[in-house]
Amino acid sequence: MAETLFFNALREAIDEEMARDSSVFVLGEDVGHYGGSYKVTKDLYQKYGELRVLDTPIAENSFTGIAVGAAMTGLRPIIEGMNMGFLLLAFNQISNNAGMLRYTSGGNFKIPMVIRGPGGVGRQLGAEHSQRLEAYFQAVPGLKIVACSTPYNAKGLLKAAIRDDNPVLFFEHVLLYNLKEDLPEQEYLLPLDQAEVVRQGKDVTILTYSRMRHHVLQAVKTLEKQGYDPEVIDLISLKPLDFDTIGASIRKTHKVIIVEECMRTGGIGAELTASINDRLFDELDAPVLRLSSQDIPTPYNGNLERLTIVQPEQIVEAVEKMAALRV
Repeated sequence: MAETLFFNALREAIDEEMARDSSVFVLGEDVGHYGGSYKVTKDLYQKYGELRVLDTPIAENSFTGIAVGAAMTGLRPIIEGMNMGFLLLAFNQISNNAGMLRYTSGGNFKIPMVIRGPGGVGRQLGAEHSQRLEAYFQAVPGLKIVACSTPYNAKGLLKAAIRDDNPVLFFEHVLLYNLKEDLPEQEYLLPLDQAEVVRQGKDVTILTYSRMRHHVLQAVKTLEKQGYDPEVIDLISLKPLDFDTIGASIRKTHKVIIVEECMRTGGIGAELTASINDRLFDELDAPVLRLSSQDIPTPYNGNLERLTIVQPEQIVEAVEKMAALRV
């Protein structure tokens, strides 16, 4: 086992896959000489050269289109978005082309590409750099959406995403890059479509993902002292949702709290709530409780920014409220 920073876990995944498969290449703004805005591609340019680590102009729509075309010919591009919010400029390429070409070509083309990079609410990055794009792409057919949350799952999921024959949106949270964790020295891959039961419990199911996994675990420390026994599930796969794991937990606890950094209106939590009510309504002893970010542009002011997203103390209050309900 070796202690590894989150961004280095991602770098190791890319490095290993580029060494294993010559069809894998990286493109994006500042991924080459500079090594990426968060150093995920550091030194890969020197190792693999400019044909496999391509510095692009500031032209997201164009270089995403290049990546789609490359994937159609059998290459495996990895796009790094300097900030995932910038990829809104490539929305058409990602949705109409990457997402749908396998279908519209009658299966003649596979689109094995990964679109990855930092997103989420950071520390005073302002509204345009605090985007949570998972809800934007949730409705697009043909895409897989993954949100990593630890160095361990970041590496295993990214390796699996690179090998997948479908376009994978791979979300990394900007505030998690300096997390540390011991990683196995031997190779491992993790499934892209499975949630992780982070903590077994019986009182209430807490569904979360990305940075909010860590807010939930902070809250759990307080809840344990108060005698509560929550079950915590990191969704990881946002499209498709892993309803085998989700359903098994709800059938045990019969109560659900969703904790997300996504906006409340039309967010991942909204889809989860609807799907739980469709599939598992008779298992619920209380309405699904949703803790989401406020539906406003993220303020630059640090105190106001903090107020827009879910904090551990709110999660504690939600569990106390849910536990107080008697059936």
